[in-house]
Amino acid sequence: MADDPWLVLIDLQRIFGAPDSPWRAPRFDAAAQVGAGLVERFAPNVVLTRFVAPAEPAGAWKPYYEQFPFALVPADDPLYDLVDPFHTQDVPVVTRTTFGKWGPPLRAVVGQAPIVVGGVSTDCCVLSTVLAAADDGVPVTVVADACAGASDADHDRALEAMRLYAPLVQVVDSLG
Repeated sequence: MADDPWLVLIDLQRIFGAPDSPWRAPRFDAAAQVGAGLVERFAPNVVLTRFVAPAEPAGAWKPYYEQFPFALVPADDPLYDLVDPFHTQDVPVVTRTTFGKWGPPLRAVVGQAPIVVGGVSTDCCVLSTVLAAADDGVPVTVVADACAGASDADHDRALEAMRLYAPLVQVVDSLG
């Protein structure tokens, strides 16, 4: 059905989950576990996203990747792989070189349906995706415990910012 919500799980990748990654989200594993449970609940309406570096950074991305050169690897580098169990899911995957994943490729998957969002990092890619989708008129529910931030404080601040967008954005503690 067109009105059935879609689960959008943002960037559950090694670069954000590996213990030795400079971009590790401290609560990544817990958020991924909640996300995995949500996949079962929302199937088949599930889409995953991936953040990758551009082949040639331009504009503000040039100094960004000068600060984080470890991430300037090809899109097929294992650093950008989805983690277990997400890499084996038979669902659409939207890959973008931007923090925000909302745009024509994701809209093509979910259509006009509401979206339920989890992933990493709450204070970056999740926030950027949620606000753009809400601004585009999409009803958004953020599952707080399916998200992980760069720190607990950053996670909480991002959730508070998204709550400011009610009723376009709803933040819930759990859908379970």
